[in-house]
Amino acid sequence: MTKFFNPGLMKTSRRNVLRGSVLAGAAAMAGAGAMATPRAPKLAQANATSAKLYKTAGQQAAESTAVPADLSGYTRVKQELVAPPFAPVHEQVATGGPKIVEITMETTEKLMTVDEDTGAEIWALTFNGSVPGPLIIVHEGDMVELTLRNPADSKMEHNIDFHAATGALGGGGLTHVYPGEETVLRWKATKPGCFTYHCAPGGAMIPYHVGHGMNGAIMVLPRDGLKDAQGNPLRYDSIAYIGEQDYYLPKDENGDFKVYAEAGDDYNDSLDAMRTLVPTHQVFNGAVGALTGENALKAKVGETVLMVHNSCMVDSRPHLIGGHGDFVWESSFSDVPLTGMETWFVRGGSAAAAMYTFEQPGVYAYVNHNLIIGAMLGGTAHFVVEGEWDNNLMEQVVAPRVFAG
Repeated sequence: MTKFFNPGLMKTSRRNVLRGSVLAGAAAMAGAGAMATPRAPKLAQANATSAKLYKTAGQQAAESTAVPADLSGYTRVKQELVAPPFAPVHEQVATGGPKIVEITMETTEKLMTVDEDTGAEIWALTFNGSVPGPLIIVHEGDMVELTLRNPADSKMEHNIDFHAATGALGGGGLTHVYPGEETVLRWKATKPGCFTYHCAPGGAMIPYHVGHGMNGAIMVLPRDGLKDAQGNPLRYDSIAYIGEQDYYLPKDENGDFKVYAEAGDDYNDSLDAMRTLVPTHQVFNGAVGALTGENALKAKVGETVLMVHNSCMVDSRPHLIGGHGDFVWESSFSDVPLTGMETWFVRGGSAAAAMYTFEQPGVYAYVNHNLIIGAMLGGTAHFVVEGEWDNNLMEQVVAPRVFAG
């Protein structure tokens, strides 16, 4: 059965969605220019808007004269990625010289429940099976060496664009993998801060993939760690990694969420829903309630948590109800952190970090303070904090009682 999964591009079977994507040809050209092996098919037709961008990205000589990267002085280490909201084992202050940090990511297409109460679900497109994709942590000056694998039973082509990387559309022009393929990309982390990464196959498939969960964050720490405005070191006890995901789930004529048999079957319906720019859900870590109840984040009084917040497509305004952003980096770690923030800003297409030391026990709600999103669309997480209450900070002087008018 043949379908048009990307209008304006070549026909494709369901099993090979995007075989003729706009970026496939550019991947071959850019890959050859960067000493990669070209093997992608030629374009049949091109989405005009995307074609201009990718043609520019792919204008490199077929035979590159670039000198191979000098890797002398680097040592190789493997980083085992873990599922959100957790962070991989890492050093806050780098020891020794720069590293080549080896990571492996798999593009997994899986059916996920977005909201158990309404039965809303989506064929999520993911890195390593989670929304958001796993948090990667390196230090400034390190090399990231990614092995990206697309399982043979996938329905779609995938790639990855690192906002922290330099060149070839953040690596997007060099990492296109069809089902059953793998590729290896190495790039240098030259900018300290938190950055988003996402799939970007070309044309309308870019928002389609990102809107189906295919995004995550990488944190590039300064080699000497985080510091305050006076240069004093800042340390954290744990990381809470939060990915804000906007979903645009198609509904039927009765207002019920549609159900689809396989990944990609919702393509045309999803494009119609996305064009409204009105998300049906805007959630943390893939689903309504993913970070509440039994899955709430845990901490203790006196512990310092670094909250890393990724928002790939939409602006967000995180607020910790009952707490603050003691130190907030909305942009680079090279910048002086904002302090004592009540609410901070995560620009769509970026990631940010906020540090807070908990002072009281109880439940803290971490929300998008567009409260329509936080209370109605799913943008809420909970921290459950253990410890002793401090009446010097807050005290209930009189419990609620009836009073005489």
